[in-house]
Amino acid sequence: MRFLSIALALLLGTLGFVSFSATAAEANLKTVAALYKDKTALAGKTISAQGKVVKVNNGIMGRNFVHVQDGSGDAKAGTNNLVVTSKQTAAVGDQVTISGLVVINRDFGSGYSYPLLIEEATVTVKK
Repeated sequence: MRFLSIALALLLGTLGFVSFSATAAEANLKTVAALYKDKTALAGKTISAQGKVVKVNNGIMGRNFVHVQDGSGDAKAGTNNLVVTSKQTAAVGDQVTISGLVVINRDFGSGYSYPLLIEEATVTVKK
């Protein structure tokens, strides 16, 4: 019976069950606008999002600040730009997927305050 279970698991993996998991992960991506809208409920949770890098500030306070936009949100309301801190970086114009911890009302002092910040993120550049 154990052999049949192992064989079935291998067969499912071969038939693309693993690719289903990748598709499910992509389905969990949040838009920038949705992150701002649900930021209070998402605080302390790990999220994933994707978009285009529009600004990068490397090496500030021991981290890189990557600004990502996906076309959602409202520029006038300030809900179109997702600021991400990471040990990784990307170049302006790169399409990226990020995954990190949602932090709200983060104040670094000296005027650097963020109503929404994604910290300790992984940044993956799409090829």
